[in-house]
Amino acid sequence: MKILDPADAPAVPVRTESPFPPARRAHRGSRSRLRWLAASAAALFAAAVLSTCIGGQPSSLQEVWHALFTPDGSVMDVTVRELRWPRTVLAVCAGVCLGLAGALIQGHTRNPVADPGLLGINQGAALAIVAVTALAGEVPALTQALLAFVGALAASILVFAIGSAARHGATPVTLVLAGAAVTALCSGLVAGIVLLNDQALETLRFWQVGSLAGRSDVLAVIWPFICLGAVLALLNIRSLNALALGADTAVALGISVFGARAAGIAAVTLLAGSAVTMAGPIAFAGLLVPHITRALTGPDYRWLIPLSAVTGATLLLLADTAGRVIARPGELSVGVVLAVVGAPFFVHLARRRRLATL
Repeated sequence: MKILDPADAPAVPVRTESPFPPARRAHRGSRSRLRWLAASAAALFAAAVLSTCIGGQPSSLQEVWHALFTPDGSVMDVTVRELRWPRTVLAVCAGVCLGLAGALIQGHTRNPVADPGLLGINQGAALAIVAVTALAGEVPALTQALLAFVGALAASILVFAIGSAARHGATPVTLVLAGAAVTALCSGLVAGIVLLNDQALETLRFWQVGSLAGRSDVLAVIWPFICLGAVLALLNIRSLNALALGADTAVALGISVFGARAAGIAAVTLLAGSAVTMAGPIAFAGLLVPHITRALTGPDYRWLIPLSAVTGATLLLLADTAGRVIARPGELSVGVVLAVVGAPFFVHLARRRRLATL
């Protein structure tokens, strides 16, 4: 029997895949994400039009156009220019803040059920409001909003300081634990103050509803904080993509983990604090938006962050408009509408095993 030398064996052609199909797939993925972004922008425009047209007395597109660009002082012109349009702009700004803050906090804590309130922002704002009300009496709405912003900032700074004091620094676990501790502390102090002061209780009850009505004046004061928070969120995109691979991998890629988390928490603080200032403690928006956008674009934060901003604004506008339609001639606050929508989603999220981690 003749033994063949392996060198004499006929060469078997080896199929090598061309580098072009993966490139085409990546291109198709980018085009798909661009289509989702364009569709979300169109949905935001449509939601803004609905918000401007729908109210106690519905108005047509022609009436809205007339009120915005060629007003003559009629009742509908005043209604659109003085009430509906400022409320629409406020809803867009608050939704952008909540969407960005939700995406950032879930990325930095690697927690799929995290929302901006995890850092004690809502309870810190509530504590500032009830403490000043108990000491100085009733305060104007603008002062109350600014107190909420200061309280939110103070609570977030305290959470990050406590989380950073741990041996390994501000890790997702230490931030979550510090946020839970600060939230519990602020909640206890708020409960103690409102039990002893009826006026503080009434102020807290009004503020906790979470509404966009009558709060448009505050936007002229806090817009620089919104812009700074949005810039920090955009600058944090590369770090978030690296941190999603693990802290060790991020360090190997040249990312400062502490610096990235500090910038991310600063952005969350500014954005969520601004949202609380504008609309009160609106629940579930920061939780819902990142999951909706992640289902559309995947985990890449280059797309997740901008789409979260657009989706957050659209969601808040639709919820506010639905509240005006459901309870005519009155209205349901946007916080109530989002809670009704968000609770079933939260249950659905808890039942999905593959979303247990990020």
